[in-house]
Amino acid sequence: MIDRRPRIAVPLPPRLAALGELAANAWTTWNPDARALFARLDRAIWRRVEHSPAGLLAELGAERLERAAADEPLVAELSRVHARFRREMDDPGWFARDASASDMLVAYFSCEYGLDASLPLYSGGLGVLSGDHLKSASELGVPLVAMGLFYREGYFRQGLDAEGWQTESYPANDPERMGLLLERDDDGAPLEVSVDLDGEEVRARIWCLPVGRIPLFLLDSDVPSNSPEARAITGRLYGGDREMRIRQEILLGVGGARALDLLDLEPTVFHINEGHSAFLAVERLRDRVAIGEPLADALDAVRNSTVFTTHTPVPAGNEQFEADLVLRYIRPHALAIGLADRELLGLGRIAADEECFGMTVLALRTARFANGVSELHGEVSREMWRALWPDRPVDAVPIGAVTNGVHGRTWLGPEMARLFATYGIRPAAAHGEDRWERAATISDVELWGAHRAQKESLAAFAAERGTPSRLDPDILTIGFSRRFATYKRADLLLRDPARLAALVGDPDRPVQFVFAGKAHPADEGGKRLIQLVLRASRLMGGRLVFLEDYEMDLARHLVQGVDVWLNTPRRPQEASGTSGMKAAMNGVLNLSILDGWWPEAYDPTCGWAIAAADGSGGDDDEVDGETLYGLLEREVVPRYYARDLDGRPTGWLAMMRRSIIRVGGQFTSHRMVQDYVEKTYLPAHRAGAVARRRSAVTAGRLG
Repeated sequence: MIDRRPRIAVPLPPRLAALGELAANAWTTWNPDARALFARLDRAIWRRVEHSPAGLLAELGAERLERAAADEPLVAELSRVHARFRREMDDPGWFARDASASDMLVAYFSCEYGLDASLPLYSGGLGVLSGDHLKSASELGVPLVAMGLFYREGYFRQGLDAEGWQTESYPANDPERMGLLLERDDDGAPLEVSVDLDGEEVRARIWCLPVGRIPLFLLDSDVPSNSPEARAITGRLYGGDREMRIRQEILLGVGGARALDLLDLEPTVFHINEGHSAFLAVERLRDRVAIGEPLADALDAVRNSTVFTTHTPVPAGNEQFEADLVLRYIRPHALAIGLADRELLGLGRIAADEECFGMTVLALRTARFANGVSELHGEVSREMWRALWPDRPVDAVPIGAVTNGVHGRTWLGPEMARLFATYGIRPAAAHGEDRWERAATISDVELWGAHRAQKESLAAFAAERGTPSRLDPDILTIGFSRRFATYKRADLLLRDPARLAALVGDPDRPVQFVFAGKAHPADEGGKRLIQLVLRASRLMGGRLVFLEDYEMDLARHLVQGVDVWLNTPRRPQEASGTSGMKAAMNGVLNLSILDGWWPEAYDPTCGWAIAAADGSGGDDDEVDGETLYGLLEREVVPRYYARDLDGRPTGWLAMMRRSIIRVGGQFTSHRMVQDYVEKTYLPAHRAGAVARRRSAVTAGRLG
């Protein structure tokens, strides 16, 4: 595994030198002691820089840092935190137990990474999933490097105007204040990859951010030698028109492969996380054909060593480009491979007469190992893409499933984390060794106390965000936060205003609802849903609130501090979803349509299914709305307010313990990454070994 150990660019007193190593590693984002250490330096600046360690150090100045170096307790705490960091970086981890694949290296490609709110290089679930994947790979010791793009303006910050209509702003990202360092050659000059884009040579520099022991490389086209149009390629995540999108995706796939070469990295497995980076396969084919390998052999080698994860059945998530646009940009690469236009377009089409070129189709045609992100999504994907394998029955279509998971140390609230440590629950341990089952022995007093403390933290956080009335920790609190896409049906709860008003206004058993989420800037329907929620909030006496500018810090407080997590997608369009997993390991109970991951986790002892008695439903708004209200009125609210003589909801607490055990025990990103290793990475590494030997022979013959 690569050990880069970069230091932050800010000059530090010798006694604080370790702060530089910590600030230049995203390990701090999931380690509360490290975050508390940086906050201790200056809490006001820490808040202003949105919890960015590198940004904090840049703001403090030499005099403040010298005073901090004289603070003996602070220096002692730094020594303790840094020693823990080094222990974790040096621990071989779970993967090292298998010595048979010591030469494996996985290259993980994703268009967004959600590591922390201070690193705004993500929009939502795909990015957060990618970030959790890297964190678990680090803790498990999986040999992996990651590739993405550095967006100078990232994704948008959300505002709301007087009419409740979403507005967008794009603050500039400063890579050095985010802890990123440029990759440089032996002479100190920045390394740059070059990619031909419609006849223009576009160059991109390579930033690096270690995520624990996993290096994350980010390509940045904002290079002085580029044209203004080329410099804008890595401007915004999911911004611009179709031409901008294909330019971004070529830079990620083709440029990312070339960056790995510049960095002297030789992956044996390539993981394409969603179709955005699928042009990687084209560059790998070109590279193999260039050394004299026959095209058929090159394609076989690329396929055998490629893993592809599809993340959604929704058409917008399965990107397509007009054929003419693809030919303009990819034809030079295809000619170098020996592909005619028809053959090139055939890689991205199911039928020869289709007008568009699909990135998911390209990925499926060039990856031997493919998977959906839940068992149900695997079934949906096999049906959805069965035409690519017309001679096979649907159950033999080679698309499996690796159900998503979430990173425990990132998403557990501080009170729950301390309680779990007391009981020997180990979120950082490998799946099967994490001991989530010990939650069964946590007492009612301790569990309710920890949960109540996290509810109070959410209430304080919401007050800081400017909610018109303070959330009441004594009231049953139901959370709904996610991307405001129309299929997620944020308005399902609003279908019957009278029943909703009765729920929130009950004098003895009131309910409060907390909403948050962003709509894509171009999604008018999603923006209208936000507007509907805001209008409803004005009628509910402060018991229905919308928290503005959804990001990871807000998400953490929500999944840690509500009582119930509500999820109402139109089945089967939710491929997996992970927010309910984050909530459940904090003891929050799920109330969800049986879509995505929930069918694998649901039983009546740990939550509720919005479904008919036979398990059907999820696609009829009227039926699902009625079922939702019925569950709230007859089951959820009565269970929460049924208290013992000490005022604690013993039945509810029993469900909380079951939720922690069932979800924490199965739906972690450690389990997910271990599944990827065993089901895809190791098989791809071994399948690719034959091709690597053949390629070496070919290269030797030509040499």
